[in-house]
Amino acid sequence: MGKSLRVAYGEALVKLGQKNDKVVALDADLAHATMSATFAEAFPDRFFNMGIAEGDLMCAASGFAHTGFIPFASTFALFGAGRAYEEIRNSIAYANANVKFAFSHSGLSVGEDGGSHQSIEDVALMREMPNMTVFVPCDPLEVEKAVFAAAKMNGPVYIRVARPVCEDITTPETPFIPGKANILKDGNDVCIIAMGLMVPIALKAAKMLETDGISAAVVNMHTIKPIDIETILSMNDKCKGIITAEEHSVIGGLGSAVSEVLAGHAGAKFARIGIQDKFGKSGKPDELFEEYGLTAENIAASCKATM
Repeated sequence: MGKSLRVAYGEALVKLGQKNDKVVALDADLAHATMSATFAEAFPDRFFNMGIAEGDLMCAASGFAHTGFIPFASTFALFGAGRAYEEIRNSIAYANANVKFAFSHSGLSVGEDGGSHQSIEDVALMREMPNMTVFVPCDPLEVEKAVFAAAKMNGPVYIRVARPVCEDITTPETPFIPGKANILKDGNDVCIIAMGLMVPIALKAAKMLETDGISAAVVNMHTIKPIDIETILSMNDKCKGIITAEEHSVIGGLGSAVSEVLAGHAGAKFARIGIQDKFGKSGKPDELFEEYGLTAENIAASCKATM
């Protein structure tokens, strides 16, 4: 049975809290949606509902960090990365405060909440800040690994958490090393570099390409910052083209990060699958993924065109 990534986050936070009494959690009146409520039930004295005041949430989290705690701040991605951008920049990233962000309801998969709540620019906003690490886990197991990895790191970390129920495509033994991508499938014709919910779709696209005799590699780029330069360049050397796939704007997200690495390398053939400079709209997640071209069929077609 699958599990929502936000549920996996709440459960992972409780496991972390059991091992480390310095872990605290803060939320902006959305604990039952972000699932930080799971931590609140387990550790009521270490949970703080800041109300609908995201700026206060971030500044309080910074205060906890400066006094030796490890705060995990949660809200919707749009409200966290967007509404509280200035507080995150100046009170946390600028000060290199040891705050962890787990923002849920990211991307088009918020579905019927519509374009006003679908955060398609959060990775761009967070990754351009100095001192910030950005994780985009692809399944429930990787969410837990990201939570524990973030707690071990010193400095701000953003974990992008999605709403849908997902099956695990990694295993407990699959490594999660910050800044080091996982090659889920090797290949030498074309390489699909994906993040988050697009990883299983990329694997499906690779199977479709195999039926046409095309050898497709699939890379799970679970860390967007620092990006795995070595893997990107090695795939560019061995493959005829690279395709990125993300449930995010193609501006500033995974596609931009990979293109920045490839820039200046002669012969790099490259294309980006993602949200093409548009806002989201209301609809069921599967319908929106189809509408915006976030499908295995579109990835496979793009791979063929790029090659």
